[in-house]
Amino acid sequence: MADRYFSEEPLAGQSATLRGNEAHHLLHVMRAKVGTEIIVFDGRGGEWWSEVTQLGRTEVEVVLKQHRQIERELAAEFTLAVALPKGDRQRWLVEKAVEMGVTRIVPLTTARSTVSTAEAPAKLARYVIEASKQCGRNRLMEIAKPQAWDEIVKEGLEANKFVAHPGGLAVGEIRRNEQAATVLAVGPEGGLTDEEIQLAGQQGWQIVGLGERILRIETAALALLARLTVG
Repeated sequence: MADRYFSEEPLAGQSATLRGNEAHHLLHVMRAKVGTEIIVFDGRGGEWWSEVTQLGRTEVEVVLKQHRQIERELAAEFTLAVALPKGDRQRWLVEKAVEMGVTRIVPLTTARSTVSTAEAPAKLARYVIEASKQCGRNRLMEIAKPQAWDEIVKEGLEANKFVAHPGGLAVGEIRRNEQAATVLAVGPEGGLTDEEIQLAGQQGWQIVGLGERILRIETAALALLARLTVG
């Protein structure tokens, strides 16, 4: 299968120009030549079977040969509201969320994590692109603005709403409407406070336990994502 590349500009017409990281990878890592076939997507849905037509110093010109309306999204929108961990663990979580089909990540601020630890938006966006290239998604996962716990928990969404917390339902017992949107929340390292969990319960959230062991943020998120998106 041809390698996948992301176009920062919307794809339209018969040709496109790849710049930045994508052009650098083609020129200096893959040593592309005129005639090299690749797949190009712009994150808005679908992909183009393409062919390199011109190599510049910092740009690569391609002809868009065949559009394929391929989607690899979940049946309904999926939001992960999470108190992002720091450093490489944050990158790992973002990448896995893309692979699992998450529509958007909302960085959470809670009583025990009052300041967002989200990396620079451009860096997070690059993580999303790289993961999308690898897993075949043609729509980019959104990184939303940070949101406080009391805001997101009260939004009144017509959705399946789950929050990870010790003592809740066993993972195998939770149920959801697969055709409805889903919101999954995971708190900070110190966990959500009893008051925050009580507020969630009052707003119709299902409290989900993850066993007797203490899990890191990204482990808890991935465990629930796998249960809710794969089955």
